[in-house]
Amino acid sequence: MNILLWIILGALAGWIAGAIMGTSKGLLTNVIVGIIGAFLGGWIFDMFGSSGVTGFNVYSLLVAVAGAIVLLVIVRAFSRA
Repeated sequence: MNILLWIILGALAGWIAGAIMGTSKGLLTNVIVGIIGAFLGGWIFDMFGSSGVTGFNVYSLLVAVAGAIVLLVIVRAFSRA
């Protein structure tokens, strides 16, 4: 995927994950959380034998959202410690 699609997918995934977790902080933060979440979600899904982010589609968005939620849970756990 080209960089523009990664940014769009990241923004959507970060926004959805932020809405689910109640931690939406702004557009730039959502994009960063979503892109890192896409990498994290793809890695986690690959570990369990499923494909990770496969392009700009609904499945990839779900993988990115799952990864972004995991990322937000990890950040929340370390920020409370």
